[in-house]
Amino acid sequence: MARRLQSISEKKKIDWKAVWGAFQFIPRFLYEIKDASPLYFYTNAFCRIISALTPVAILYVGKLLVDEIILQTQATEVDYYNIIVYAVVELGLVFTTDVLSRLINLTDGLQGDLYSNASSIRIIKKTQELEIAHLEDPEFYDKLERARIQTNNRVGLMSTILSQVQNLIMIVSLIIGLVYFEPWLILILFLSIVPSFLNELKFSSSRYSLARSWTAERRELDYLRYIGANDKTAKEMKLFGLIEFVADRFKRLSDEYFLVNKKLAVQRTWLGTLFNLLGTLCYYGAYGLIIVRTVSGFLTVGELTFLSGSFNRLRNSLQNLFNQFTRISESALYLKDYFDYLDIKVSAVPADALPVPDKLEIGFEFKDVHFTYPGSENPVLNGVSFKINAREKMAFVGQNGAGKTTLIKLLLRFYEPDAGEIMLEGKNINLYNIDEYQKFFGVIFQDFIKYEFKVRENIGVGDINRIDDIAAIEMAAERSLADEVVNILNDGYDQQLGKRFSRGQDLSGGQWQKIALARAYMKDADVMILDEPTSALDARAEYEAFQRFIGLTQGKTSIIISHRFSTVRMADRIMVLEDGKVSELGTHEELMEHDRLYAELFSLQAAGYN
Repeated sequence: MARRLQSISEKKKIDWKAVWGAFQFIPRFLYEIKDASPLYFYTNAFCRIISALTPVAILYVGKLLVDEIILQTQATEVDYYNIIVYAVVELGLVFTTDVLSRLINLTDGLQGDLYSNASSIRIIKKTQELEIAHLEDPEFYDKLERARIQTNNRVGLMSTILSQVQNLIMIVSLIIGLVYFEPWLILILFLSIVPSFLNELKFSSSRYSLARSWTAERRELDYLRYIGANDKTAKEMKLFGLIEFVADRFKRLSDEYFLVNKKLAVQRTWLGTLFNLLGTLCYYGAYGLIIVRTVSGFLTVGELTFLSGSFNRLRNSLQNLFNQFTRISESALYLKDYFDYLDIKVSAVPADALPVPDKLEIGFEFKDVHFTYPGSENPVLNGVSFKINAREKMAFVGQNGAGKTTLIKLLLRFYEPDAGEIMLEGKNINLYNIDEYQKFFGVIFQDFIKYEFKVRENIGVGDINRIDDIAAIEMAAERSLADEVVNILNDGYDQQLGKRFSRGQDLSGGQWQKIALARAYMKDADVMILDEPTSALDARAEYEAFQRFIGLTQGKTSIIISHRFSTVRMADRIMVLEDGKVSELGTHEELMEHDRLYAELFSLQAAGYN
């Protein structure tokens, strides 16, 4: 059974407030378009203004030509001069219209491409300003989805708005002509158009309500498409027999969306047909009256051609104007989503933010830190207190879900503690400039990104300012043992990684981790954090990697998260997290003497190797 949406099934009135409110974003939108390329924008606008005036000029010259031809047929001596002049002028106007139309299409396309690129860049760069709390929030992803997927619609909206201005200028010129000859035609004209316009406006609001209400479900459909046909998921899909499960789930959800959308589309079609029939009857009624007026001698044949041509063009132009208006109103609602995303408020860097110290002398301290993830009721940290001394190697140990990675996220200021505080050199970390503060760290997470770039770019992004410094890249690769991976690749540091692009080569999990580890060495930060970055390496390779890490980070502060205790015991001190609290803290030898959780976990793991 189709999902019943309040916004569609129970909605009795058009949401005029939302429709008209969305139009406030049009000026800002036009400014963005102009900002992408002022030259194309103003060229396009000039061509549209001139092109808008040519239809009435062509019709009027045509009237003069017809009346002149009839006049010459009644004359005793035919004079072709005026006929030739009018014909040449009309030909020139038609040719000018064609040239202007091509220039409009050209600048539309070029301007659209530039704006599409610029708006996509704005969306990407906005991510830099956002907090991780935003990026891990499902509701945020709905907003991001609506902003992101409408890029092509925004480009179409650009052309529609500019065409709308052109239509308005043309309509005004045609109305002036009609008012001059037969003003009563205007009343019939609007009677033939307005009902259809109101119908389209109503359904444009309903379509937006449907799309907005189903944003999360459409994201799920995209996800099901991805896992249903993807080289990264194919093995498990086949092995566990998940194809039918995913296909059935996709079908069920897509069918629900189809049924709701179908009901809306059928209603729109039937009402649109009814109102269009009314408009057609009005049009031909007006056309019949023009013929009667001409036969009765009130209008000349030239005026007949001018009025019939003007009325027909004006009706089509108004129909197009109103249809475009409904498209603009619908797209403007999506435009609101785009600007809402760009306008997400982020914490401003205080003017009196402290500069980050050049070197650590004291270190970090967690004081009674409590934290619960947004939307969850289960606290992850319950009063965590401990110190990380400057130039100390500290390891975090605990069972899955104990809060080890959460501590790192709080330390990096991805989230704010619910209570308590984190200190750097005796001052709350929130007092420091956040951008400068985060540059203080070199971090590799367990869910690091496998950039499908070239090898040198994969490593170079660890310090984007030195992405072209091949000597630094090679040094970082040597430190992380990634040079062993590079040596077996056909194109070395220029090898394209991943299967997405031509000549790409995929790596094993352990090889990817060595590449990712090289990024941390590339940055050469004062504080190094490794969050399970070597889990795909075998025990020997991980041990060697951490030995290198300990040796290469002498004089630096380091934090290590690992489930392999042979690695953990290399740290100066080990902190054990249990139930969101610090249960043990000390050296490996001290914790083994305590004979508590750490000793139990160490013994269990050691037994596995015996």
